[in-house]
Amino acid sequence: MSPVHMTAGEQRAAVSLAAIFALRMLGLFMILPVFALYAEELEGVTSTQVGIAIGAYGLTQALLQLPFGMLSDRIGRKPVIASGLLIFALGSVVAALATTIEGVILGRALQGAGAVAAAVMALAADLTREEHRTRAMAVIGMSIGLSFVVAMVAGPLLNHWIGVPGIFALTAVLALGGIGLLYLVVPTPRTSVFHRDAEAEPAQFGRVLRDGQLLRLDFGILVLHLVLTACFVVLPLDLRDAGFAPERHWQLYLPVMVLAMALAVPFIIIAEKRRRMKQVFSGAVAVLLLSLLALVWGHNHFWAIALLLLSFFTAFSLLEATLPSLVSKVAPAQSKGTAMGVYTSSQFIGAFLGGASGGLIHDMFGNGGVFLFCSALAALWLLAALSMREPRYLAVEMLRVGALDAGRAAALEQRLLAIGGVAEANVNVDDGIAYLKVDSRVVDRDALSQFSAAGS
Repeated sequence: MSPVHMTAGEQRAAVSLAAIFALRMLGLFMILPVFALYAEELEGVTSTQVGIAIGAYGLTQALLQLPFGMLSDRIGRKPVIASGLLIFALGSVVAALATTIEGVILGRALQGAGAVAAAVMALAADLTREEHRTRAMAVIGMSIGLSFVVAMVAGPLLNHWIGVPGIFALTAVLALGGIGLLYLVVPTPRTSVFHRDAEAEPAQFGRVLRDGQLLRLDFGILVLHLVLTACFVVLPLDLRDAGFAPERHWQLYLPVMVLAMALAVPFIIIAEKRRRMKQVFSGAVAVLLLSLLALVWGHNHFWAIALLLLSFFTAFSLLEATLPSLVSKVAPAQSKGTAMGVYTSSQFIGAFLGGASGGLIHDMFGNGGVFLFCSALAALWLLAALSMREPRYLAVEMLRVGALDAGRAAALEQRLLAIGGVAEANVNVDDGIAYLKVDSRVVDRDALSQFSAAGS
């Protein structure tokens, strides 16, 4: 079998795990465009409580995803993922049956407690060879973006047909469907081992958390999801108050999301292919900031909201695509899994903080205050983005080199570093893999292949 192509088993693993991930994220996201309107029907509710309900999943997800991933190293991937999906389904049922905002908050927190992200990534690593792992992770990443777009359209439609409790109930069904996919479609790995490229390693946390460039990116994804969640505490109310009926909100979200993704693609290509990552990235943060500032004054007018949502989500789509790429470029090769774990936790913390702060500020200062607060955070992020170093355009690659002692591993590192296009090399004696950072345009792959022990 040529190493260039994924096997049928690897393709099935990537697609089925992406589907499981998408089903779960779809359930979390569908509430975003409709919950603020639904919560008005609950007795004695405050905007602060509404925001906490929207973002509560983020706190429990951030706290539990890495422990769940580590647990999966001990007891197996599928039991952990199935348990997480059952907890998620339970949370969905609790939220569907809730008649108070406190009950919904509990349900949303339980949804987040079914934190299977790290375990899913670890299972994907178990089921794919090193040379295809990045491709499998990209398929899973794309499924998350697609689920967000579908959720923004499906949420208002389903709210009109079955209401928010019905959406929560449907979410429980989707989670159970994910368990079915897990056991009926996802292959079972022959062995489960620790993967430094896909999982967090406690010994690497200090190195990752002391890296100022990585911390800028962690702050960025936190702010991005904070402002997203905070805005949706008030945006559904703004659209309704501007005369746009809630059952029609999908008619705005559909063209906005599709067009925003299409507009983002050329800039993603420029950033990656023409190596203008910092310029494109900083420009997108600036567009995000300007969109939020304009919403401070334009949130009362439908067409202003529509145009500003287009610019906001164009920047959002671009940043969602470039941030993980930047983490991969900046993180040391052997710390990539840990760096991505911290990055993902920052994203979920941002969702929680966005809901809680957005609701609180709405109670205190109204709709415009929420957008002004988000603008201030985006301005801080822009300063951080402008001060970051131009990234090295290096890709993380792995080369299975077989069992080596420390001395031979150190010698091999020097030989690998002598190959054209190899900027970093770390040979780990525990797993027999060389973790490399390479310039894909110039790396000598024939020379690299001479050190591969794969298949031997």
